[in-house]
Amino acid sequence: MEQAAQAIRALALDEVLKDQVAADPALRKLAWRVAERYVGGQTVAEALDRAALLNAEGRSVTLDYMGESCRDAGLATAETEVFLDLSRQAAARGTNCSVSLDLSHIGSVVDRELGLANATRLAEATAAAGQEMMISAEGSDRTDLILWTHEHLCERFDHVGVTIQARLHRTAEDLARLLRRPGRIRLAKGSFLEPESIAHPRGSHELRAAYLAYATLLLDSGHLCSIATHDLDLLDELQPHMRRDSGTYEVEMLLGLGVDQLPTMRDRGHPVREYIVFGTQWWLYVCNRIAEDPLRLFQALTDATRHGGHPASDQVTGVE
Repeated sequence: MEQAAQAIRALALDEVLKDQVAADPALRKLAWRVAERYVGGQTVAEALDRAALLNAEGRSVTLDYMGESCRDAGLATAETEVFLDLSRQAAARGTNCSVSLDLSHIGSVVDRELGLANATRLAEATAAAGQEMMISAEGSDRTDLILWTHEHLCERFDHVGVTIQARLHRTAEDLARLLRRPGRIRLAKGSFLEPESIAHPRGSHELRAAYLAYATLLLDSGHLCSIATHDLDLLDELQPHMRRDSGTYEVEMLLGLGVDQLPTMRDRGHPVREYIVFGTQWWLYVCNRIAEDPLRLFQALTDATRHGGHPASDQVTGVE
C-alpha cells in the first residue's frame, strides 16, 4: 500500500503527465469523473454556489482556487486577479469564507518578490472584505519561501494564516516562530512526497504523536488555529484541550473526505469548517488525496467508469 501511495505522489508531481491528461479529451473526461468527488467546481460561481449550501448548514468554508508551480510572471499575475475576483464576489454574496492559495500559484517560484507583491494585493482585498486569507503548504523545498512571505505579510496584516505539516521534522521549530506571529495556524499532517530523512512516514506512530503534540500545543496556546484532520480518534484525544468558549480554534475537513463527521463535531459545540478547492488545475490535489489512502484507488476506478450522477452523494471517509 505504501508503494502504491508513493507511486501516486510521484504522479502528482509529473507536470508533463498533467498536461497530457488535460490536452486529451477522453483522458480529461475520465480524470474529471475522479476529481469531481474532491473538487467543488471549476469556476468561481460554482464554488460560491457550493459554499452557500454549506453556509446554510452552519459550516464555515475555505475556498481555494487550485494551481501551483506557475512559472510565468504574466500568468501568475492573471491568476491573482481570479483570487481578487473570488474575494469580491464572496463579499458581495455575504459568503462566510476564507480564501486560501498556493504561493507558487501567484508567482513565488518565478520570483519571491513577485509572489509577495501578488500576495499583498490579495491580503489587502481580503482585509477589506473581512475575510481570512490562508497560505497553503507545499513541498518541503518551498517551506522557507512560504515562511519568508508570511513573515513579510504579517508586518502589515493580522488576518493572514499559514499551513504547517506535522510530518516535517522541522515543524517544531517553525511552530515556535509562528506562535509569535498573528494569523491562524492550520495544522495538517502533510501529503507531499518527502524522504524519511526530513519527514515522518505517512501512517506512522511518529506522525500521529507529532500531530497530537502540535495540536495540543496550539489549542493550549490560545492562538488562532485550524485542526485539519479527518482522524476522529485524534479529535477525541484532543477534546480536553478544545475550550468551546475560547473562539480561537476550528475543526476543518476537506470536501469529499469524511465531512459527514463535521455535524458530529458541531453537535459537540465545536466550530467547523469545510475546505473546498475549485478550478481546472486539480491534478496535484486529487492525486495527493488518493495517495493519502491508496484504497481510494478503488473508489477512483468506480468514479471513472460511472455514468451520470454525482460522486458527492457517496462520501468517502478517510484519515488525513
